Amino acid sequence: MRALILGAVAGLLALPASAATCESLAGKVLADTKIASAVTTAPFAATDPMFGPFTVDKSFCRVTGTIAPAIRFEVWLPEPATWNGKLQGVGNGGVAGSVAQGSMATALARGYAAVSSNLGHDGGAIDFDFAIGHPELVSDWGHRATHAMTVVAKAAVEAYYGKPAAKSYFTGCSGGGRQGLMEAQRYPADYDGVVAGDPTADFTRLTLGGRLWEAMATLRDPSRYIPASKIPVIAAATVAACDALDGVRDGVIDDPRQCKFDPTTVQCKAGDGPDCLTEGQVAALKSIYAGSTYADGKPIFPGYMPGGELGPMGWATYVSGPAPGKASQLLYGGNFARFMVMERPDYDPLTFDYDRDLPEAIAKLSKVIDATDPNLAGFKAHGGRLIQYHGWSDPGVSPLSSVNYYKAVGERLAPTISTR
Repeated sequence: MRALILGAVAGLLALPASAATCESLAGKVLADTKIASAVTTAPFAATDPMFGPFTVDKSFCRVTGTIAPAIRFEVWLPEPATWNGKLQGVGNGGVAGSVAQGSMATALARGYAAVSSNLGHDGGAIDFDFAIGHPELVSDWGHRATHAMTVVAKAAVEAYYGKPAAKSYFTGCSGGGRQGLMEAQRYPADYDGVVAGDPTADFTRLTLGGRLWEAMATLRDPSRYIPASKIPVIAAATVAACDALDGVRDGVIDDPRQCKFDPTTVQCKAGDGPDCLTEGQVAALKSIYAGSTYADGKPIFPGYMPGGELGPMGWATYVSGPAPGKASQLLYGGNFARFMVMERPDYDPLTFDYDRDLPEAIAKLSKVIDATDPNLAGFKAHGGRLIQYHGWSDPGVSPLSSVNYYKAVGERLAPTISTR
């Protein structure tokens, strides 16, 4: 697939005679959705619950509403003289639960009209409790909310400026990357370009066979728990073993797929110690690197990469946590298993059985929430362009999942796409 470089081209655009004032949009029905409010908003500073502090340094028209049943959205419209003529949809992080205002502010600063939603529910970044007994909310979260907000945003743009956006783009990372891929797959006419970073695309297998598998590798047997103090030991050993594979010793593993690090090389000679791993910890580490499988060895989801263990959001947070049972991977994967898969708040995710439970989870959810369809023929026919990227050090989503999707798209569309 050919890459598209997204850029904002600011220009002075005359206000068409058919354009509306900001406040006049309130109460209008756009794309079958009533606009709750439309207010000219002065510059301000705030904190996005997912992306942190942000500032808006220019006034704009802030449009809000709710698409039934519970998709809260906002469309931020730059003043006509500063609009670049384009729309940017921005993705959420985690499981969403709030409008991604921080990302909207970035788009607005570059002259874009911007849109985001809560994906159909309110809550924290790893709260899945909205799913119990509400398959319609799962569908909204899975794919409908992003499409619906886009349709309304395009209508708001046309109503405000008196003409449609010349181009529409979508950007998002992690959960937002999944949203972007889902748009290209299910609603290929929504956007002309999509940037999907570190996507949680194969969400069902990732969350159960990646996040939860990793947690179970260290928690089902207490002797396998790897404390945060041991993560630097693992990181140093992987770099020592594989740093020079690219011919340069720079503290970075260039291609972790080529790294054949053997965890037994850091196993304690006897007992335990601060600079080595116990036999149980070595077994857990091997399982994390290898990835999840069914009992017969058939792969479920690829493993995590050696060399990315350190960092402020590295394995100390995702794998170890401050104590056993407090790591991010367990909190995320466990909540998914409880609320969206089993729909039982009292369910113990460490009892999840891959041979018995995973096929049922896939049958129940995959078609609704997983953005894994490699057939992008509709997006290509629309003239769409997709950039997908992934960091080798991602501790939450194995980068091999992006590699696998890229290969699948290439195989599916090989006769119709350029390979230059």
